[in-house]
Amino acid sequence: MRGEAGHMATGMLAPVGRWRPGTEVSLALLVLALAAVFGISVPTFLSAANFVDLVESYSVTGILALGVFVVLLAGGIDISFAAIASVAQYVAATLAVTSGWPPLAVIGAGLATGVALSLVNAFLIERMAIPSIIATIATMTAYFSTLMAWTGGRAIYTLPDWWTRRIVFWRHETDGGDIVRIGLPIVLLLVIFAATHLLIGYTRAGRQLRAVGGNAEAARRIGVRIGRVQMIAYGYLGLCAALAGLLQSYRVGQAVPNAMVGSELNVVAAAVLGGASLTGGRGSAAGVMLGILLLAMLQNGLTLLSVPSFHFQTVIGAVLLLALVVISRNERRVLRGTGR
Repeated sequence: MRGEAGHMATGMLAPVGRWRPGTEVSLALLVLALAAVFGISVPTFLSAANFVDLVESYSVTGILALGVFVVLLAGGIDISFAAIASVAQYVAATLAVTSGWPPLAVIGAGLATGVALSLVNAFLIERMAIPSIIATIATMTAYFSTLMAWTGGRAIYTLPDWWTRRIVFWRHETDGGDIVRIGLPIVLLLVIFAATHLLIGYTRAGRQLRAVGGNAEAARRIGVRIGRVQMIAYGYLGLCAALAGLLQSYRVGQAVPNAMVGSELNVVAAAVLGGASLTGGRGSAAGVMLGILLLAMLQNGLTLLSVPSFHFQTVIGAVLLLALVVISRNERRVLRGTGR
């Protein structure tokens, strides 16, 4: 047992989050192949303006997927993130419109709401020993039902100007007259990607997240505080969910109680396609970003080909199922190779 714990401790001190060429390279090749197919079918697909638009349209999903990835890495799962994003968004909008709070206070209150609601999940999972999927389904129902009862389903359309004013960091007009803009949604997505990559790859907390996801009992034996790790994972997801909720309101110019609900499939699909293991301990932020890009290209390409929107969920479900089959086969191969 001591030898096993010592080996585990050594592994926890080693850098994690390294580039894993198998998943990422395969995804990158698939993205390039998809780009080629859609580019041939629809010439405008490969334009810079269209590429920026499709990335921005998936910025909210991407931020959520990176947060979900951290929870998956720690061996958990969370279904309540969309409800948390909706509550945080509406709390912030109410404070901004009804109470007239200043921007920093509104943003801080929204982010704090998301973290607090996610920490409730961590408490139920760790202290009450409720399986993560059961706990988060229950809190998802409780959070969303409470929000709908509180708001009566009414949207807030009069957000302050500072919230809805478009922020553009870079603008370029192409020779063809298209306008390419790098705005706040893309920048925030890149910031969260960088933060997630640094968290899991270059911090002690990241090493502990991966250790707990890989083997929680072994991590506990060498002194890792499982409750603290769970709080970090779920708290980070709560922060990402709240930020995604605020960004969603920024993009559409209003706060709608049920706007975020129903996005769970796309978010989990992006994380799983990126190589995040449903059993924990594996995956990378770069892989998640490639998964997001793949889903964005699928939706955009099918839209440009005039495929009815309701078919897109069928495609997402099929792609996710295929990814789960491949990941399951790979995990069984790894377990056979280690003799477990």
